[in-house]
Amino acid sequence: MPYKVYVEDREFGERLAELERGVPIWIVNSPTNKPAVQRLWHEHPEQSHLTGITTFNNRRSASPDEMLSDELDTIDLHHGAHSADPPYTVVEVLGTPLTARAKSALSFYGFNEFRENLLGFTTIRPLPSE
Repeated sequence: MPYKVYVEDREFGERLAELERGVPIWIVNSPTNKPAVQRLWHEHPEQSHLTGITTFNNRRSASPDEMLSDELDTIDLHHGAHSADPPYTVVEVLGTPLTARAKSALSFYGFNEFRENLLGFTTIRPLPSE
């Protein structure tokens, strides 16, 4: 199984509970998402940042692809080669379209395969060579 990370938008809300457990989730800390996040943290206290939900700041003036681009350093720090063995190779982005900005930012981290879907897009990179 490839190591996958979810990244969600401001309005994901209760759909958060439908995502597969044990996969790290990064989600905007918005009024819509906050109640679902807090409930799931309470229901699953055993989960860590490697297996559960992490929130990041909701900058209202930022576009979804701008927030994604801004969070990639932190996501890579927590799930990349310096922190995980093997590192993540799949990012499923929900609620953000695949834009030139998002593609460029993800390409910087080695993601080179992009698949758009109804909810956003998935991007894949090869495992880093040793």
